[in-house]
Amino acid sequence: MKIRLSEDHELQQIQMQRIAAYEEHARKLSADHWEGLRSAISSGSGEEGRAEVLVAELEGKIVGSVVLYPGNIDAYKGLFTVSAHPEIRMLAVDRQARKQGVARQLIEECIRRSEGRGYEYIGLHTGEFMEGAIHLYEKIGFEHQPESDFEPVNDGVIVKSYRLKIR
Repeated sequence: MKIRLSEDHELQQIQMQRIAAYEEHARKLSADHWEGLRSAISSGSGEEGRAEVLVAELEGKIVGSVVLYPGNIDAYKGLFTVSAHPEIRMLAVDRQARKQGVARQLIEECIRRSEGRGYEYIGLHTGEFMEGAIHLYEKIGFEHQPESDFEPVNDGVIVKSYRLKIR
């Protein structure tokens, strides 16, 4: 598996893959929450500036992606306080490529890049309904930071904050 920066011509494919990967959670959410999440994952591809869109490529096919925002960028468009450390966002793996270590390798590449840039921590936020992702994050060593949780749509669904000490 190869982890690399995405190319501009791949962004639409990445967005569609993200939507397909997250769609399984739609039934767990209110229509407003799902529409907000769908809008966020289909629009935020790193075009905001310094964010990096990384892809996992297996046998010439993109099987996953993630966006790595550097510290001090509003990755959540005002929903959360701007963090001094990098944030992992929009991790998505093609359903047919799951259980092959794709998500873990994408996360580990984000950690390597952040550590190489001298950051002490890396963070992420994830919906409480994403049990599989939360299990992976905790297995890697991310720790829940409840003081940074938030409720984006006022529907009772909490977006949980996690952080990993990398230095």
